[in-house]
Amino acid sequence: MSDFTDLVARAVSPAMSREEREAVYQVVKQAMRRLQERENLPPEDPRALLQGHLVEETIRDVEALVTRYVARQTILAAERANAAANAAAASGEPAAPAPSGA
Repeated sequence: MSDFTDLVARAVSPAMSREEREAVYQVVKQAMRRLQERENLPPEDPRALLQGHLVEETIRDVEALVTRYVARQTILAAERANAAANAAAASGEPAAPAPSGA
């Protein structure tokens, strides 16, 4: 399943909005349902239910990775702003305001 997770993770980007990522996830779910139909696998079949569960789990894992990445970028930006403010304070210059997006 890690290959599948990697494939889904490559289809999304932290730069995408949540809505854009959700659209990718819907395509993945739709593709899974089409494959199940092609295999004549009814939705209540335990194999189909397991596949659905694994897709949902993969989406949750990818969203966790995206969230972690965005949080880390926010922390790094705050650290850079803090370092710049400390450097400015040490040199006696007025500190520049922190970026509003951080």
